Amino acid sequence: MKGPWLRWLLLTVFVVALAVTFVNLGRWQLDRLDQRRDRNETVLEHESAPVVAFEQVFTGEIDEHDQWQRVSVTGIYDAERQVQVRYRSESGMTGWELVTPLTTADGTTVLIDRGFVERPRNQDFPSALPAPPAGEVTVVGYVRRDEQGPENALTPSPDTNDTVRLINAAAIGSWLGRDVVSGYIGLISSDPPQDGPFLVVEPPPQDEGPHLSYALQWFAFTAIAGIGLVVLIRNDLRDRARVKARAERDTAGDAAGHA
Repeated sequence: MKGPWLRWLLLTVFVVALAVTFVNLGRWQLDRLDQRRDRNETVLEHESAPVVAFEQVFTGEIDEHDQWQRVSVTGIYDAERQVQVRYRSESGMTGWELVTPLTTADGTTVLIDRGFVERPRNQDFPSALPAPPAGEVTVVGYVRRDEQGPENALTPSPDTNDTVRLINAAAIGSWLGRDVVSGYIGLISSDPPQDGPFLVVEPPPQDEGPHLSYALQWFAFTAIAGIGLVVLIRNDLRDRARVKARAERDTAGDAAGHA
């Protein structure tokens, strides 16, 4: 009996560990679903809110709940210190975005993401960047929080032709050599208007994504693993009972033959 009991014990330990993993993955998907719902509520709330002054929102660190508000800011672009943000996507297209610092009348600098530009297949990223409007400009745009990632994705350097893959105000501010407010603004409109093939980076789709279905799949895998363990042990017991019964019949037959 030592053999099957040990096998069953090891299988039970394995299935329990598997079930714990599946349950945790399911709960993680439910957490992501809650985050998605919170984000959707925030976007919907901000969509119906009026445009507010930049100074009312950019008072500290920009976080997730600040995102997608519409703000207005007036200042002058620093056309000499633009940053190309590579490997971006928008509405199924791949390309790049252009970030230009804008300084307000009181000397505050905020990053403006002037929009998305599609990069045609098999073409390199352009080395000449579209110039912003000269003089004083009023921008209306979405509030965006800083993106996070490895330093080499955040900080422009000569090795990468002063390009980045993620937009982070502190990292770009260090490259600029000046203080930059937390977060950035995704341009919706500009007065005077800007030239170039820019597309507005829109808020994410207002759906719940696949997280609920993924969670249900993980929970289903948990149930399947548990049922599979029960079936395996039951079949093992049934097979052992059959072998035992057959052996008893054989023994009884041999005894009858010798009688």
